[in-house]
Amino acid sequence: MTQDLIARARAWLAEDPDSETRDELAKLIESSADAEHAAELAARFSGTLQFGTAGLRGELGAGPMRMNRSVVIRAAAGLAAYLKAKGQGDGLVVIGYDARYKSADFARDTAAVMVGAGLRATVLPRPLPTPVLAYAIRHLGAVAGVEVTASHNPPRDNGYKVYLGDGSQIVPPADAEIAAEIAAVASLHDVPRPESGWEVLGDEVLDAYLARTDAVLTAGSPRTANVVYTAMHGVGKDVLLAAFARAGFPEPVLVAEQAEPDPAFPTVAFPNPEEPGAMNLAFATARRVDPDVVLANDPDADRCAAAVKDRDGQWRMLRGDEVGALLAAHLVAKGVTGVFAESIVSSSLLGRIAEAAGLGYEETLTGFKWIARVEDLRYGYEEALGYCVDPEGVRDKDGITAALVLAELVSVLKEQGRTVLDLLDELALAHGLHATDQLSVRVEDLTVISNAMARLREQPPTALAGLAVTKAEDLTEGTEELPPTDGLRYYLEGARVIVRPSGTEPKLKCYLEVVVPVGSADELDAARARGAELLAGIKKDLAAAAGI
Repeated sequence: MTQDLIARARAWLAEDPDSETRDELAKLIESSADAEHAAELAARFSGTLQFGTAGLRGELGAGPMRMNRSVVIRAAAGLAAYLKAKGQGDGLVVIGYDARYKSADFARDTAAVMVGAGLRATVLPRPLPTPVLAYAIRHLGAVAGVEVTASHNPPRDNGYKVYLGDGSQIVPPADAEIAAEIAAVASLHDVPRPESGWEVLGDEVLDAYLARTDAVLTAGSPRTANVVYTAMHGVGKDVLLAAFARAGFPEPVLVAEQAEPDPAFPTVAFPNPEEPGAMNLAFATARRVDPDVVLANDPDADRCAAAVKDRDGQWRMLRGDEVGALLAAHLVAKGVTGVFAESIVSSSLLGRIAEAAGLGYEETLTGFKWIARVEDLRYGYEEALGYCVDPEGVRDKDGITAALVLAELVSVLKEQGRTVLDLLDELALAHGLHATDQLSVRVEDLTVISNAMARLREQPPTALAGLAVTKAEDLTEGTEELPPTDGLRYYLEGARVIVRPSGTEPKLKCYLEVVVPVGSADELDAARARGAELLAGIKKDLAAAAGI
C-alpha cells in the first residue's frame, strides 16, 4: 500500500460531504493493511469515472471511481463551467431523477452547484421517467438538463445523464469539453453550494408532457387493447397510467409486486426486461388475466418491452428489433412522413420498410444521442428496447409514448381480426425473414473485453456458421457515413455481425442478424428454423474467434 494512495484517499475523505461514504472510506483506509481492503481502495482510486454513452454511470460508493456526492458535485461544477464558457452562464438547467439510492441527493447537489455558479436551476417535483426530463428541457427553454438515473443497471449503480438545450444527450466534443472542466475542479471547497435558490416544480411540466402524448395517436383510432403492465420497480407506473387514461384505453392490469418504486429491485436479478427471469411475474399475471399484450418499462421508463402469446399459447418477449419493425409498420400505415433512423446494431429490416414506403432512412452510431440528431427524424429505434415515436416532443427514447403506440397497434390489429404475430409474418414475406440475436458477456475484469477486441482485430474471422465473411470493417477508423467508434462490423453472405464494448455496463456485446428469403407463407417455419440455426452457429464461432 503506497503512501501516495493513502494520502489521496485522505484528501478525498476530507472533502466528502456525505457521512455515509465518509464512514465507508475511513474504514477502508483504517483496514488498508489487509490485502483485500488495500485492493479495494486501490480500485476506487485507480482513475475517475468517465463520460460514456450516457454520461456517468457506476457503482455507488466512496472514491473517484464510484458514484457518490463528491463525484456528482464535481460533474455539476464541470457542466456549469462548460455552460458559462459557451456564454450560457445565466441559463436554466432542469434536473430530473429516478427512485434509486442517492438519486434525490444527487439531484439536489446538482441544483445547488448550478445556483452557486450563477445559473438558474429547477428540479422536477419527484422521481419521474427520464423522457419527462428530456421533454422539459425544450418545454422550459433550458440550456441543459441532467437526469440522475442508472436506467436498468443493477441496484448498486447510479448514473448522471447530461442533455444540452436541444433536448438531446451530449455527443463529442461536448463530452470531452465537460470532462476537461470536471478535471479542472481543484477542490470541492471551491464549489459554492448554497442551501436554496433553485425551484422545485409542480406538476405543470408533467401535465404538458402528458398532453403531448396525445400527439402520438391517430384521432379516432381504436383503443381497445387490454394490457398487463410492469414498471419493473421503477418510476413509470403513474405516468403510464395517466397517459393510458387520457387516451381512453382500458386501465392496464398492474404486476402488483413490481408496481411501486423500490431501489432494491427485490423481484429481479437485473431490472431490465431483456434479462432472463425479469418478466416472470408479468407472465404469471398475464396467464391469470389473459390480456392482448404485456408491456414493460425499465426503471426510468425510457425503454419499452412487449410480450405476446405465441401460437402455442405461451407468452414470449418480442425482441427489440421485432418491436422496432412493428412500430415502423404501424407508423407507415398511419401515413407518416420524414426519416426513419436506427443505430448500426439494430435490424436492417427498418431500412427495407422505409424504402418500400418511400421514406428516408439513416443508420447512426449506438445511442439515442446520435439517433435524435438525425435531420427530419420521424421515428428512431434501437434494438435494446429504445423507441422514439415523437421526436418533436422528446428527442430521446420514450417508453411511455412507445407503449401508447404499441397499444394502438394491438387495438387496430384486434379490430381487423389479426395479431402482432400475423403482422410479423407479413413483414417477413414482404422483406425476408430478419432474425436477430445477441452474444453478450458481462465481465468483472475489463481486460477480457479489450483482449477479445484485440484478438478479433489481429485474427479476424473469415467465416462464421459456414457463411463467408465478405467484408470486415474496423469502426475505430470511421466510415463514410459514421464517425469513429470502438467496434467491428462483419458482413457475411446473408448475415451481419457487430462487436462492441457496452458504453454503460461492463459487457462485450455482439449483435447478430441473418436474413432468410421467404417465398410464401408455407416457407415461414422453415425460414425461422434456418435463421435460428445460423444464429446459433454464428454465436458459437464468434465466441471461439473472440476467445470468450
